[in-house]
Amino acid sequence: MPVPIPRQRAIPAAEGGQAHALPTPTPTPVQAPEPVRTPVETVEPAQTSRDTDQQASGPGLSLLVIEDDPVGSLSVPQMLDSAGKPIRVRTARNLTEAERLLTDDVHCILLDLALAGPAASPEEEEDELATLKHVLRLAPRHAVLALTASGDTEGGAEAVRVGAQDYLFRDELDGRLLSRAIRYAVERKRADAAQRQLTESRLRAQENARLERGLLPTPLLDGSPLRFAARYRPGRSRALLGGDFYDTVRTPDGSVHVMIGDVCGHGPDEAALGVELRIAWRTLTFAGLCGDELLSTMQKVLEHERADDEIFATLCTVDIAPDGRRAGLCLAGHPSPLIARDGHLAELLPYENNGPALGLLPNARWPRRQVELGGKWSLMLYTDGLIEGRIGEGNQRLGQDGMVEMLRRQIATGLRGDELLEAAVNEVRELNGGDLTDDVAVLLLDRDR
Repeated sequence: MPVPIPRQRAIPAAEGGQAHALPTPTPTPVQAPEPVRTPVETVEPAQTSRDTDQQASGPGLSLLVIEDDPVGSLSVPQMLDSAGKPIRVRTARNLTEAERLLTDDVHCILLDLALAGPAASPEEEEDELATLKHVLRLAPRHAVLALTASGDTEGGAEAVRVGAQDYLFRDELDGRLLSRAIRYAVERKRADAAQRQLTESRLRAQENARLERGLLPTPLLDGSPLRFAARYRPGRSRALLGGDFYDTVRTPDGSVHVMIGDVCGHGPDEAALGVELRIAWRTLTFAGLCGDELLSTMQKVLEHERADDEIFATLCTVDIAPDGRRAGLCLAGHPSPLIARDGHLAELLPYENNGPALGLLPNARWPRRQVELGGKWSLMLYTDGLIEGRIGEGNQRLGQDGMVEMLRRQIATGLRGDELLEAAVNEVRELNGGDLTDDVAVLLLDRDR
């Protein structure tokens, strides 16, 4: 065990002058391998910390020692970090000095647990770790090493339980042990912070996923002979919900109402607005509104809820008669649905004389067009994310014509329902050469009798 060299105190500033930092003694070569001790500079109350700051301004790790040692028996040895650079040392004799010296370039704190600290209550006066808890509150982002009396394993373990990264015995300090402990404490603090951030990020992601999953629609088709299928892929990475929205419900008169829409943009604000519009549509539909009256009210909802006057939304609504053979169609700047009737090629429903997107023109009107569906049919509603994907490496888009040809081919192979939607979305993605950048929503209603 090397013999400690008594610590030297800093010389106070002379009148009209300035205190000079004590020179660091140069180790004298000896035969024995004992490490050479470096005197630690103590900050006096009347002395500025300029000298200490100059010592700590270089690269590498820095250590703040908090201890009140009037006899100077505690000596911090010379230490090197993992890069071979000297670990810089600052010393504070109380918590007030420590708070002043605790700057951003301090990486680790060595706290003597015997240091008396301020107590705010009688309970804290009896708490042997009150000073440590105070330092942890003072420096939540710094690594902390607790210095205990020789053999006080229980006190050291309790200090780690409270929040210190490690503990050391006062009479066993040497350069190699302390420098290793500092590096370990700093890296453990970084790892703990990274793990905490990762955990918080995962919890937020789980909460967002639960929220978005709860906001996705549940079709209300009890009692209807129609079969429903849907596919939804938001353009945002790792999101469950985008600016596209859809819904379908059956009203007490036996009519089935289906809707699909698209809020311009792809962020969480657009997704939230899409949810609001979907809920508004469901509420208005159950209240008995349809066609122009419904869309006019939807536009008012959009105008009041959007964050910017430039935001608009396209919408397609279809109300299917109770017998399933006729439907009313309204388009608000949205692509026309595709219908595949029994014995006929799939084609787009008429889209002439459709109205503008919601939020573009005040006092707009949306005509409701009556269409014949027939006996057996499949009706597909979709957002423009399905038709705006690229074909190969050029600028050519799939478009509605390309989508119709693709679906005709897939229907000819016998695909129906979920399988048809899955094949369509996958082929569009393959033609695009990867994930689509826009939200994609596709839903399918089938009547097979």
